[in-house]
Amino acid sequence: MDTFGLVDPPDARPTWNAAPTQELPVVRAMSDGRKLNNLRWGLVPPWSKDLAIGSRMINARSETAAEKPSFREALRCRRCLIVADGFYEWQRDGDHKRPFCIHLRDRRPFGMGGLWETWSDENEQAVETFTILTTSPNSLLSPIHDRMPVIIPADQHDRWLAHDLQDPGQVACLMVPYPDDEMEAYEVTSRVNSPRNNDEACLMPANE
Repeated sequence: MDTFGLVDPPDARPTWNAAPTQELPVVRAMSDGRKLNNLRWGLVPPWSKDLAIGSRMINARSETAAEKPSFREALRCRRCLIVADGFYEWQRDGDHKRPFCIHLRDRRPFGMGGLWETWSDENEQAVETFTILTTSPNSLLSPIHDRMPVIIPADQHDRWLAHDLQDPGQVACLMVPYPDDEMEAYEVTSRVNSPRNNDEACLMPANE
């Protein structure tokens, strides 16, 4: 976790098959330093009446996030990094979809660019949520899917998390496809199609 410059030792639970509405590790720049907390996947705007809207807002298109009421304020003031060492995408093959695992060549953890918000229910119980920004795919991902998550290079984490950069144009250069020559992809089994399966077997190559 040295990649993220955290002020406290992380308390992150491993997961091999994350799903929307689950709590996942997110890095934020807080007033007392850079912290890792578990936030609910699926951004819920503060003005929303229902937490359930988050299941439809797990991703945000980086090209239009600055214009969308649900995301524009968070893009200005509440950017974050979603901690991962890989992610899945599904390639359409006729009537079926084939899952692939994508990771960095050196297998190190990385931060996906994200936005976070705090939502409160009628009893003033606060829930912190996030969404993952997406961009066009690089040449590795394009045969698999038409989008990929924004991945923020480690040497740009400070810029991405900076509170004084509130013009989306100041971070637009970071919301681009990650270099394809620094990534690898391989097909995995249909085990990952169910969030009930969450163990190392999800990473098993399909040809094994």
